[in-house]
Amino acid sequence: MNYGCQSKVGEIKCLLLKHPLDAFVDQKNIDEQWMDLNYLGRPDFAKAVREYEDFVALLQKFVPEIHYLPKNDKTGLDSIYVHDPVMITERGAILCRMGKGKREGEPSATGEFLNDLNVRILGVIDDPGKLEGGDVVQFDERTLAVGQGYRTNAEGIRQLRELTRDFIKELVVVPLPHWKGPQDVLHLMSFISPVDQNCALVYSRLMPVPFREWLLQRGLTLIEVPDVEYKTMACNVLAVAPRKCIMLVGNPRTKQLLEDAGVEVWEYSGEEISGKGAGGPTCLTRPLHRTS
Repeated sequence: MNYGCQSKVGEIKCLLLKHPLDAFVDQKNIDEQWMDLNYLGRPDFAKAVREYEDFVALLQKFVPEIHYLPKNDKTGLDSIYVHDPVMITERGAILCRMGKGKREGEPSATGEFLNDLNVRILGVIDDPGKLEGGDVVQFDERTLAVGQGYRTNAEGIRQLRELTRDFIKELVVVPLPHWKGPQDVLHLMSFISPVDQNCALVYSRLMPVPFREWLLQRGLTLIEVPDVEYKTMACNVLAVAPRKCIMLVGNPRTKQLLEDAGVEVWEYSGEEISGKGAGGPTCLTRPLHRTS
């Protein structure tokens, strides 16, 4: 199959998902896991399935090809957030090594499925390296930014740099703040979501000054998420194509700011599949092929 994502904003041609029927499995499974996984609340299985079906129906308006990861005994509830265990490059997939210990089975499970799709495995992040997909932002075909924090460490970044050295010319390391500590979910993409090559949605209060200045020097327009909407994941939006994005319902001020910048916005309800597990539309999706 065609694969490769050298952009965060190119038109999505092929997408990887995992349905809650295969990630959450059932209410009993949720009840056994959600507290240990530091969820903000106990997901309701039936509501999660309904929310997800509506989310998929929205994605199908834009994405012509969608594949679903199957149920796997090595994974838990968090496997619904398919963005984190793998990166997809023009040379093949890089299987990550999760900073959250209870997600350690996800990269290999994802790799098994990608093999079935004939997606080449370019490499694997090995111990003691840690790398999660939510910490990696591709700004163009040859430029990556990688957040270094509790989920992605220096050794993981070193291995990523080595795996991509033939085709990534600039890799910018972004030190992440402590914020709420190692048990919280703070990725680089917690405070930046590109919506076009020259435009990104950001929450600058969490952004290191050198990184923000680097973005401005690249000519990016920064759309600032209001403080009141950061906690409802307003900064986590999925670009399905340049200036076309999907975001969680309930962030009207951010939606208006995006629309004022010429971005078309579609919303979905995600209290069960996003809010309680702190994973927005980007986290729920792993594009396998985007146009550059």
